[in-house]
Amino acid sequence: MFGYAGKILRVDLTTGKITFEKLDAETAKKYVGGIGLGMKLWLANSKAGVDAFNPENPLVLAVGPVSATMFPTGGNGHAFISKSPATHGVGEAVSHGTFGAEIKRAGYDAVIFTGKAEKPVYLWIDDDSAQILDAEKIWGKSPAETEDAIKDELGDYYIRVASIGLAGEKQSKIANIINEKTRAAGRTGLGAVMGSKNLKAIAVRGTSDIVVAKPDEFMEMVKEFHERMKGPAAQKYRTLGTAENIMIQNALSCMPTRNYNNSHFENAQKVSGEVLNERYIAKIIACNSCAMRCEHEAVVREGPYKGTMARMEYDNIWALGPNCGVDKLDAIIKAAELCNYYGLDATSAGVTVSFVMDCHENGILTHEDLGGIDAHFGNSEALIQLLEKIGKREGIGDMLADGVKSAAEKIGKGSEKLAQNIKGLEVTGYDLRCLKTTALSFAVSFRGADHNRSGAYTLDISGKVDRLKAEKGRGKLVKDSEDIFALIDSLIICKNAKGTLYKELADIAKLYTLVTGIETTPEDFSTAGERINNLARLINLREGLSRKDDTLPWKVMNQPIPDDGPAKGAVVTQEELDLLLDDYYQARGWTADGVPTKALLKKLALEDLSIIAEGKED
Repeated sequence: MFGYAGKILRVDLTTGKITFEKLDAETAKKYVGGIGLGMKLWLANSKAGVDAFNPENPLVLAVGPVSATMFPTGGNGHAFISKSPATHGVGEAVSHGTFGAEIKRAGYDAVIFTGKAEKPVYLWIDDDSAQILDAEKIWGKSPAETEDAIKDELGDYYIRVASIGLAGEKQSKIANIINEKTRAAGRTGLGAVMGSKNLKAIAVRGTSDIVVAKPDEFMEMVKEFHERMKGPAAQKYRTLGTAENIMIQNALSCMPTRNYNNSHFENAQKVSGEVLNERYIAKIIACNSCAMRCEHEAVVREGPYKGTMARMEYDNIWALGPNCGVDKLDAIIKAAELCNYYGLDATSAGVTVSFVMDCHENGILTHEDLGGIDAHFGNSEALIQLLEKIGKREGIGDMLADGVKSAAEKIGKGSEKLAQNIKGLEVTGYDLRCLKTTALSFAVSFRGADHNRSGAYTLDISGKVDRLKAEKGRGKLVKDSEDIFALIDSLIICKNAKGTLYKELADIAKLYTLVTGIETTPEDFSTAGERINNLARLINLREGLSRKDDTLPWKVMNQPIPDDGPAKGAVVTQEELDLLLDDYYQARGWTADGVPTKALLKKLALEDLSIIAEGKED
C-alpha cells in the first residue's frame, strides 16, 4: 500500500512478547489513520467498562498516511489513543514534531501496547527490530532528561523519543506524553495510562524511504502549499504565534479570567504575544516537513527565574496566566517549564490551580489545607508552589493531580460549582458564555472540554455567526467542523495549517489520493470524517457516557459575565443548551438521546458496531 506502512506492532508488556501484524487495507481506507485508526484498534482490542489503569486497557500509538512525507505539516504528527482516566471515555491526544515521522520510517502505522511490565521499561524500535529495555535508571527523570539518557545509552542523537515524567509515573490524571522535550500529546491524561503500564518511554529510529503513489503530482501540491504557507493564512504562526490570541480574545471579552470570574483580563497587555516575542522568544522552530515554523521557544534572561526555557503559546499562557490572575510572563514561563518537567498537561494544570485559588478565596480551602500556600488569584509564587505539589503528588498536590472534577468530589462544600470541566476534562481558554457555537462544540466533544475537536470557535470569534445567540443551524456548523478536524487528525496534518486548505475537503481528498493512490472524492472524505466521529460516540456510549454528559460547567450556565463590554450579562441557559443539543443531534442523524441510529450506522459502514447502540435508543 502507498501511504501506509502496512504493519502494526503489538507489544505485550506483561509477557514481553512483541509481534507484528498486517494492517488490513480496507480498515486503513475506512478509518484513514491517526485518531480514526487508533480508535478502531483500541475498540477492537478492549472490553467494555475496562478501567483506564487496568493492564487490559490498550494504549495505541498511531500515525497517518501522510506521515513522514514532504507535505507541509503532514509529515510529523502522531496520536495516542486509549481510555481516558479523566473522562472514562475516549482518550485521545495528538502531537507533532519529528517522532511520528520516525515511527512511519521505521515501518509502522500503529503500535498497540497491552499489559503491564513488572518493572519500568521503555520500548526501543529500530526499523524491523523492536525490544523492551530496562528503564529503572531513568524512572523519576523528566521527559527531557529521559530523552537525553536514552540517546546516550543507544548512542544516537537522532533517535526520537516520547516519554512521561513524574506525573505520568504517579498516574496523575492530567499527565501527558512529551516528545522532542517540549511537544506534548497533552489532553485526557494518557501519560497516566502509560505510567500505569510501567512504560517510561518509546524510542524509535527509522531509515526507510517513504514512497507516494503519484510523486510528480504530489510534489506539485507540496510546492503549492509551501507558497500558501508563506502567505496571510499562516502569518500568525510565523510571527507572534498563537500568543497573538491573547489580545484578540481579551478585546472580545471572551478570555476566561480568574477561573471564569471574569471574561476580560485588565493586565492582558503584560502577557501579550507582542511582549512575549519582544522580551523572551529566543528562537522559532519548525516540525518535520513544516514550512511555517510556529514553536516559539522562550528564555527568561534575568530575575528569579533566570535560565528558564519553555515553548509558549496561547493555551499555556492563558491557563497559567490570566486564568490564574497572573500577569508576570517570567513566572508563567517558569510554570510552563515545570509542566514540561513533570509531564503535566499545562491547560489542565493551570485550570486546576485556578480552581484552588477560587476555592481559597471562597473559604472552601484554608491555608492549612494548602500547607500554608497563599493561593490567591494573581499570586505567581503560589502558582509555582502548587505546580510543584501537583507534579510530585505531594501534600495538597496528591488530590489535585487528578484534575478539578476529582478534586471537587473529594473537597465537597460546593466546590463542584468552581470546577471548570466537561466530562472530567478541564476547559480551554474560550469563555463559553459568550461563544455559543463554541459552547455547543465543547459540550458534545467526544474527549471533553476542548477547542481542538472542532474549529467552531473561529465562527464565533470571526463574527460569521452571532456569538451571543443560540439558534438552530449551529448544530450542522459544529458537525461539519468536527468532521474536518477528525480527518485532519487522521491524515495527520497540523491544525495550524488549516487556513491553507482553501477548499478543505477537496484539498485533503486530493492529498490522500496522491499519497495512497486510492481515488477519493470530497464526498468520500466527508463520509469518513462522519464515520470517525460516530465511532468515537459509540465508544463513549459503550463506556457509559450519554446525553447527560454533553453539558457545560456550572459557572457557564449560572454566572453571567460581569465585565462591562460587548459580552456583559452573557450566559448559556439550560433551555439554550437543550436547543443546541437537539439541533446538533438532528444534524448528526442521532436520536434525541444522542444515539446513532441503525440506519445511520449502516450508511457509514459501521453496522458491525450497531450492538453498542442497541438498548440506548428511545
